[in-house]
Amino acid sequence: MNDTAKTGSNGSLIGKRIPKKDAPEKASGKTRYIHDIDLPGQLHAKILRSSQVHAKIKSIDTSAAKALPGVHAVITAADLPWQRPIGVAKDHLPLKHDKVRSPRDEIAAVAADTEAIAEAALKLIKVDYEPLPAVVTAEEAMSPDAPRLHGDDLIAPGPDGKPHVVHQASHDNVAMVFQYGQGEVATGKAASDAIVEDVFKLHYVTHCCMGVSGVIAEFDASENLILYSNTQVPFLHKREFAELLGMDPGRIRIVQPPIGGGFGSKLDIYPFEPIAIYLAKITRRPVKLVFTREEEFIASPTRQPVLMKMRSGCTRDGVLTFREVETIHDNGAYTSWGATTPFVMMQTISSLYRVPHCDYRTRAIYSNNPYAGSFRGYGNLQATFAVEAHMDRLAEAIGMDPLEFRLKNAQDPGEVTPQGMHFKSCGFKDCLSVAAERSEYQEKRRANEARRNDGNPVKRGVGMASMLHVGGGAKIYPSDGCGTILKMDDFGRVTLLTGASEIGQGSETVLAQLVCEELGLPLTSVNVVNNDTDVTPWDVGVHASRTTFIAGNSAIGAARKAKDKILTAAAAKFDQPAEALDTRDQCIVEKSSGKKLVELAKFIRSLHFSDKAELVMTSYYYEPPSKHQDKQFRGDVSAAYAWATQVAEVEVDTRTGIVKLVKITGAHDVGRVLNRLGIEGQIEGGIVMGQGYALTEDLIVENGVIRNPNFRDYKLVTAPEIPEMDVVFVETMDGEGPQGAKGVGEAPAICVAAAVANAIYNATGVRITALPFTPENVYRALHSNSQPPTWVAAA
Repeated sequence: MNDTAKTGSNGSLIGKRIPKKDAPEKASGKTRYIHDIDLPGQLHAKILRSSQVHAKIKSIDTSAAKALPGVHAVITAADLPWQRPIGVAKDHLPLKHDKVRSPRDEIAAVAADTEAIAEAALKLIKVDYEPLPAVVTAEEAMSPDAPRLHGDDLIAPGPDGKPHVVHQASHDNVAMVFQYGQGEVATGKAASDAIVEDVFKLHYVTHCCMGVSGVIAEFDASENLILYSNTQVPFLHKREFAELLGMDPGRIRIVQPPIGGGFGSKLDIYPFEPIAIYLAKITRRPVKLVFTREEEFIASPTRQPVLMKMRSGCTRDGVLTFREVETIHDNGAYTSWGATTPFVMMQTISSLYRVPHCDYRTRAIYSNNPYAGSFRGYGNLQATFAVEAHMDRLAEAIGMDPLEFRLKNAQDPGEVTPQGMHFKSCGFKDCLSVAAERSEYQEKRRANEARRNDGNPVKRGVGMASMLHVGGGAKIYPSDGCGTILKMDDFGRVTLLTGASEIGQGSETVLAQLVCEELGLPLTSVNVVNNDTDVTPWDVGVHASRTTFIAGNSAIGAARKAKDKILTAAAAKFDQPAEALDTRDQCIVEKSSGKKLVELAKFIRSLHFSDKAELVMTSYYYEPPSKHQDKQFRGDVSAAYAWATQVAEVEVDTRTGIVKLVKITGAHDVGRVLNRLGIEGQIEGGIVMGQGYALTEDLIVENGVIRNPNFRDYKLVTAPEIPEMDVVFVETMDGEGPQGAKGVGEAPAICVAAAVANAIYNATGVRITALPFTPENVYRALHSNSQPPTWVAAA
């Protein structure tokens, strides 16, 4: 282990470069992911998906599949009259019974002795369809003559077992509506000396987790359900699976194998999970269902595609006056978390910079396209792309330097936005200034403008963008808290049981650090247990950049209770006040002098084996001071807020449209750096994800069908394309955060595309408002062979 993982002369681990605790197992290939797990008697499941984009199911013949040797079960919706809908809007049955609305729709499922037999059985299932007109754009879906994709009430068994309407019909293909306003936009317009307007088109991308989706379902002899699941929200899923199956949640146990990436893709329940459970229930055998890579592309959620119209204004001296935004979200065939991204988008639109007047409206529209889910940044990449384009455009309109314009409108610590967000710590202006200075933004911007017409076909550009995101969780459930149980054994080793899931983000390491910091232990003395709902305390799940902040405070709370217990007992033994004692370097010491009084392990054994035996075990539950938003979407939804500014430097080859990202300079308000190595990895990985969103990644959906479901045709950023990175951490020492830290998991991906867009404009003088910036799209924009996005006529 790296020496920085041991307590140094000052006993502190905070800010050190500490390798992840699970790195040796992963690097050596010993980690067992879900596809490595096999249970005794296990069957393998496969799903038959629709061959149609939109059609009625006239009949399904499974007789030949059932007769195939090695097949143990073949199920369709007809076999499951009691199945209940899933998804945010409860509009999605796991197995479809009357109609298919997307090529990813699940028609039938097979459980067999091997995957090969299950695949062969799928080919024997015959489905007779009656094709229906497909609705593959929001404009089509909003037409009065468009087919109504959910035109009938969905009826399913309720908690009492009786039929209930669980999802009401949508007679206009509108799945969800969001509306937020502050101030009076008309007043803002009247006060404006400059007004700009654009339509932005943001595209489909997908998560591309290295570990594909999968689940193993098993019922034990007492009819308890055990799920081996890659979920990011195990405790929420216990409750949701209980509702889905009509079971007592206490009889459902979720075990999380190591997860090969999440990025938000594993927040919802998707059809493959209940299908595996149904097959396990019918066959009385464990059932394993793991996607192929092609299935992962076809059947996994996407980032929400958005068509956005934005109008913004300012005064001639550079004060923002208003933002007016309307968006259309292509909801796809069913409603998952993607439809709720306006919850985050409106925060950026209303509160990234001071905006006195704002109006924001969104409609999520059903179509026969893939449905979208949660994705790192949760709508903020889309919102920030538009907001930061307009910051540049407004500055240009009034002849002000873009950095000065941003600084004039950036918030200070202590401000409360009209939406109710309280920026108790805020390094926004520092992020702007530091990123600009380190990148020489102002000098390079002016020089690039001067060289636009120098005859060189390769242009240089620099662009700036900032972001605002939750940094202390987001209170969207009754609790946004996390529980911790801490146990110290007779040898001074700690077992930390936390509800916080590890999905590759390094939470185990940070939580161990925080506990060691409190108890004066080396990192090797802490073992983190976080993967079994029968053992660990409750946590709401991994999302909203919350784990370091929420679980970290919970771990600190449990460690401090343990320390208080130890020092109270030591005070009696050494006849000193507990306040005069401390734990350092695995010993109990005098706080003022550092004099060692006794080894910690020896003292714990003395407590255990005394006449009045005591064990050092504590528990703590941390609930952040954030608030639920009201019905008007106002409220201090997070315990802290993260800020960042990134400056992108690009080269644009005007002959080919190729955009090369040369360098990213970033300044991130992280509260306080806990693990420098870990946070550098988060920032670098997020920048690369943002780079892919901006330049290369494009899930091509044509007439409802995904055309590039593989890594050959879906262009991820590869190592040679990764830019130089210069990242600085602004430490604002958030008063509520663990050791002053804020969450940073989503932040680095959010403003890359916006900065690249501004850099392309700086290089070429052409403003491109649609992603991605592929060579073809950029070439067309530069040579006037394409038109900018237009607003939906039916809107």
